[in-house]
Amino acid sequence: MNSSQIVLFHDPQAKGPTSPKRARLFYFGVAALLLVLMFLGFQQFYLHGKAYPNRELAPPIRTLLILHGIGMSAWVLLFLVQPLLILTGNRRVHMMLGPIGAVLAACIVILGFRLGIVATQITPPEMIIWGLAPKQFMAVPIISIMIFAGFVIAGVWNRRRPEVHRPMMLLATLAVIPAAVSRIDSITALYQGTVWEMVFGPFFGTLVVGVFFLVMKWLLTRSLDRWFAIGYAGLVVSSALIMQLATTRAWDHFASFLLR
Repeated sequence: MNSSQIVLFHDPQAKGPTSPKRARLFYFGVAALLLVLMFLGFQQFYLHGKAYPNRELAPPIRTLLILHGIGMSAWVLLFLVQPLLILTGNRRVHMMLGPIGAVLAACIVILGFRLGIVATQITPPEMIIWGLAPKQFMAVPIISIMIFAGFVIAGVWNRRRPEVHRPMMLLATLAVIPAAVSRIDSITALYQGTVWEMVFGPFFGTLVVGVFFLVMKWLLTRSLDRWFAIGYAGLVVSSALIMQLATTRAWDHFASFLLR
């Protein structure tokens, strides 16, 4: 593989202190679970072409919603396929999909950023979402998509270091999956009205899933995944900061600038 190639999600030549097969099985398993969570959260979109909760897609953003939905679905599917390709010995196809993943991530960032702005513009100003007014809540999709981009860049930059590369791609997915998890009523009902909702808002369900992944990785490998733990800690802190920043005057000025 030459230096110009980008391999997303897994390095098929990776060797480390833990079993490569166990690591690939772990990432395949977490990708499968994230795919299920995404389907459950957006089942009304997938099955009926509607928005949550059982609303018609708003005409001004219908196309953006569909394109963004397709992009995120493709991302999680790619995250599922990549370790499966290695497990089945299809390394060449795995490597070919790397650049496609990089382009897809760029498209998701552009679409997500634009959708966050346009959705805010058409949302009634009196609507309250997770305790936030529309302009305040815009911090959630806008900053989340920037965090996603940061993790993807870190993963691509460290594509030759699988111990960094793989957790960065998982963390990138965890950064944007709250949009689905927060729409699963059976999950959000467990912490609505609690301090966890006040501190982490729509992110808390996904953060719990992240802890589960961290523990499962430790059980499989008998060692703490240092990079995943560091990245996850950053995700926890950033999730709380987003909810706090959303109500500040600084964010109000920045959001007003974006909404012009």
